[in-house]
Amino acid sequence: MMDYVWLIPLFPLIGFLINGLLGKRLSKNVVGTIGSLAVGLSFLLTLGIFLEFLQLPEGSRVVEKTVFTWISSGSFQAQAAFLIDPLSLVMLLVVSGVSTLIHIYSVGYMHDDPGFYRYFSYLNLFVFNMLILVSANNFLLMFVGWEGVGLCSYLLIGFWYERRSASDAGKKAFVVNRIGDFGFLLGIFIIFWTFGSLNFQEVFAAASHYPVGSAVITAATLCLFLGATGKSAQIPLYVWLPDAMEGPTPVSALIHAATMVTAGVYMLARCSALFVLAPVSMTVVAVVGMLTAFFAATMGMAQFDIKRVLAYSTVSQLGYMVMACGVGAFVSGIFHLMTHAFFKALLFLGSGSVIHGMHGQQDMRHMGGLRKYMPITYWTFMVATLAISGIFPFAGFFSKDEILFYSLVDGHVLYWGIATVAALITAFYMFRAVFMTFHGKERFDHHEVHPHEAPWTMAAPLIILAVLSAVGGLVGFPIIEGAHKFKEFLAPSIATLHPEAHHAMSFEIFMMAFSMSVAGVGIFIAYKFYLKKPDLPARVVAKFPVVYEYIYNKYFVDEFYDAAVVEPVKNGSDFLWHGVDEGVVDGVVNGSAGTVAWISAHLRKLETGFVQTYALAILLGMVLIGGYLIGR
Repeated sequence: MMDYVWLIPLFPLIGFLINGLLGKRLSKNVVGTIGSLAVGLSFLLTLGIFLEFLQLPEGSRVVEKTVFTWISSGSFQAQAAFLIDPLSLVMLLVVSGVSTLIHIYSVGYMHDDPGFYRYFSYLNLFVFNMLILVSANNFLLMFVGWEGVGLCSYLLIGFWYERRSASDAGKKAFVVNRIGDFGFLLGIFIIFWTFGSLNFQEVFAAASHYPVGSAVITAATLCLFLGATGKSAQIPLYVWLPDAMEGPTPVSALIHAATMVTAGVYMLARCSALFVLAPVSMTVVAVVGMLTAFFAATMGMAQFDIKRVLAYSTVSQLGYMVMACGVGAFVSGIFHLMTHAFFKALLFLGSGSVIHGMHGQQDMRHMGGLRKYMPITYWTFMVATLAISGIFPFAGFFSKDEILFYSLVDGHVLYWGIATVAALITAFYMFRAVFMTFHGKERFDHHEVHPHEAPWTMAAPLIILAVLSAVGGLVGFPIIEGAHKFKEFLAPSIATLHPEAHHAMSFEIFMMAFSMSVAGVGIFIAYKFYLKKPDLPARVVAKFPVVYEYIYNKYFVDEFYDAAVVEPVKNGSDFLWHGVDEGVVDGVVNGSAGTVAWISAHLRKLETGFVQTYALAILLGMVLIGGYLIGR
């Protein structure tokens, strides 16, 4: 089946073409079936390849399949080729599997939208590009998928383009990501200039001969990481992701859970052989990830839009993954990427179910008591919340605890301390969302809103994702020798900083218990604030108004960017337009045209059309010529 790996991205591309070209003439049921089936076939084929891959000897688990020669110019060759190894298979399974569930969910959620066929064509194109990104065997083909998901994010975030806020959010995502993509492109240029190849296997093999701390590898990895900060929404390029909530909720689930935002983390893991040779780059990666995890978590504490709470949660969780890569725990970063795909997709789809049942309401201050109206949504949302909070035995407990553990044992106590505080805040704001949405008194008008459970097309994906969020982390069970199947499977694809040290079981158990206790504290504080004493948040805000103002307004980062970057660029553009283009360029062109017009206006007076005038002119000319000749 591995010979047919090229069909994995082809199926969504075919779905995009059918729905994009013929969707207007097809019924919504047909459009939804084609869109979902296209991605579902990709998942089934990936699953078949995965099962076949497991039969290979461990030393032969790297397979490259070339489809055709894409570019051939002199000595440069670029292939349209796919890499099948543990890392790419994990990503293919996660992307295609979660995307299939989101497509099925979208059939119910978007059923009444007039742009239904356009939505599914965009969604299929998005998945096509993401599958290209994670399966490519070289940087150039990866960059095609990288840019493709950027384009599709613009189309999907701005899907409801009639709304100014949606079109602005789409443009913001596109522009901010271009900054990161510029760095990624520079990194690719440096790699090709240094190694003469863009093939992953060739580049990593050649890089192994370079000394640790090599300047050229440090430069290349820092440029690559700039690309990752854009796609994976890290400081300072995270600002596009919260605004991406303007798109339909399933789009938020797709972008935030299994696809676009994980591209940067995947790229860091794929290039681990380069990053381990650049200690400076590793430090930058770890610090940026740590700060992102903490500050995004604090921003989530004060949001009232249920989707924005989840958006800042995504930024924070991505910070954990990036920090894991920075401390050399690449496998742990990918492990958290996988579990996060399960519970974050579930959280977004659950929030979509709430919004659907509340007739478009997203403000948690106008919810409350929804548990009895939406039992499936409530319990699945609760499973995801327990998972992201790091409660045993849910999926997030294993992956997040592993990141905290490795950041500590690697000697980075500061990273561990700040990330642990971020974990406490995560448990707090997630249970704040649960209590404000599903518990307490009802804060909505029954005459205007009639809460109801989602249809089966929306509920079934919630249940499947809840199961994965509950048991998905067991593939990485710590402590027991040989129980961490995920690490054993993925390790051959990932470079490591140093051999893994073994630690006392008692220490590992203590760390696990401590991290869960931290989550418990966060849950207790949320319970105290939003169920036991619901007047307490207002009293705390009144006591610390300045702190609250900064957190509520996201530290005014968007306002700072607007004042420091956006407005100067706009003012500079106005100056170039009016001062240079209109004043100088247009002035020169229009002035030249005016001079010619003035001369022409006077010369044309000589063209009277009277024969007598022309005869007189001839006579005068003859007299002048004759006088000149006589004078000589």
